[in-house]
Amino acid sequence: MKTIVSTTEAPAAVGPYSQAVRVGQWVFTAGQIPLDPKTGQIVSEDIAEQTRQVLNNLTAVLKAENLTFDHIIKTTVFMTDLGQFQTMNEIYASYFT
Repeated sequence: MKTIVSTTEAPAAVGPYSQAVRVGQWVFTAGQIPLDPKTGQIVSEDIAEQTRQVLNNLTAVLKAENLTFDHIIKTTVFMTDLGQFQTMNEIYASYFT
């Protein structure tokens, strides 16, 4: 049985998907983009600010299920400019300590 996970602390899904779905002991998240949950707008064109916002949104979704980054076993990151990978990766790594 699956349960839809939703929180107002992260942006609502902008497509036909859920912020997360729980199936048994597993929670699958999807579609985290750099939207401010209060305004619904992209936070900035800056990769550092966008990365932080995405990870803060993911934090909120995880928190809704009493989970943390320690529970994550796989992620996928999509980037349009791999020249910004180092900046993104430094911030990304700081959430997984």
